[in-house]
Parts: sequence; C-alpha cells; structure tokens
Amino acid sequence: MKVLGTYEKARIYIDRHYQKKNRAIETKRKMNPGPVVTISRETGIGAAAICDKLTEYFNKRSIENYNDWTYFDRSLIEKIMEDHQLPDHFKKFLFEEKQSKLDSWFGEMLGISPSKIYLLHKTTQTISKLAEFGNTIIVGRGSNIILSDHPLTFHVRLIAPLNFRINNAMILYNVDRKNAAEFIKREDEERKNYLSKYFHKNIDDPLLYHTVINTNSLQLDEIAEMIGHCVVKKYPQFFMKSLNKEISE
Repeated sequence: MKVLGTYEKARIYIDRHYQKKNRAIETKRKMNPGPVVTISRETGIGAAAICDKLTEYFNKRSIENYNDWTYFDRSLIEKIMEDHQLPDHFKKFLFEEKQSKLDSWFGEMLGISPSKIYLLHKTTQTISKLAEFGNTIIVGRGSNIILSDHPLTFHVRLIAPLNFRINNAMILYNVDRKNAAEFIKREDEERKNYLSKYFHKNIDDPLLYHTVINTNSLQLDEIAEMIGHCVVKKYPQFFMKSLNKEISE
C-alpha cells in the first residue's frame, strides 16, 4: 500500500472539500465542521513528526466522514498560492520575514514583491477557509490568533530547552552545531516578530494557548496522545463513543 506524504494528504483534503463535484459533502461539513488544532512551536521541535502522529491518532478515533484529518504547514503555503493565483516568485516572501525596507519598498512599487499586509490578508483568508470544514491541524502563521474566536479550536504551544532543540535541529537538517544554533535563533526571532508586528501579540504568552507542552524527554507518541486526549475530551461528538469511554477511564 502506498504511503502518502504530507503534501499528498493535504491535496486529497483540499480536493475533497473544495471541488464543485463534492458540493454535497462541502455543504454538510460546513454545517457541522470538525475541530481545528493550531500548533505554535519553537524552532527545532520537530513539529512535522508530531503532526503525523497526531493525525494518525485522530483518524483512528474519528466517527464516519470525519476521519480525514490532515495538517498544513508548508503545504498551507501551496494552498494560499492556489487560492489567490499568486505568482510563484511571491512564494519566497511568505517564508522570509527579513527584508530591507528599501528592497521591500522598491519591490512593491515595481510589482516584484507583494505587500506584507496583502500576503497576511490572503494567509488569514486561507486559514479561515480551512477552518470551515475542520479536521485540520494548522502549524504557525499566527493561526491561533486568526482562529481565536472559532468555536471548535484547540491551541497548542510546543516548547523545549534550547540545547535539546539544537541537538534535534542538527539531526533534522543535517547541519553542525553552530549552524543549528544560528538557525534556531534566527527562526525564533522571526516568528516572534511576525506575531508582534502583525497581531500585536507575544508568542510566549501562555494565555494564547489551551496548553503549553515541554517536548523534552517525551516520545512523539506521548506528545500526540497528550494533545489528542484533550481534543477528544473537549469535542467528543466527533469521535467514537467506545474510545471516548476508554479515554475517560
């Protein structure tokens, strides 16, 4: 049996809910959408592997027609590109927060680069649209802020000691310790600035999340089970009763 990758799973989810031929499914799910989990993480946590385990956890326990859990991180950017017909060269601006004011000004004047506010607006639209159907895990991009008033969300922050994250990044990205440390420092700063600049929030504020988990010394399965347990308990109507009983015990 073919094992689908993250992007393939995201494409299947998008095709199922956004194609006109599936209008009946779309209408039904819009009327009764599933839950949404947002994940904010420090750099070097290894969120992709955790999300893989978490989607597996949910899909094994979901009721009929709600076992299509998937997650969006980099593939979310592809969805944004598709939704709004943005030129391919715009994609890099969705990933890069650092850009000189002069370069940004000239780029926007010449039509080479999109306005940051424009991209934020399109990102917000896409995240909100994904939440219309639920059964999604959305990583980063201020998704917890964008969906703060959504009634079926569970917001998670993943943290870990710096040394743990450096060691993890060395393995994940196949780089030496110096480059791993520099990468983590740069990425953490950019994520912090992104929330501060566009949402006026402090990414480290625990009140922005339902739970903050220190992933150090925890296995991937344990982290997924911690998050999954909370979501199943909070939204039991979307999961099988026998498993709800098992979890409550």
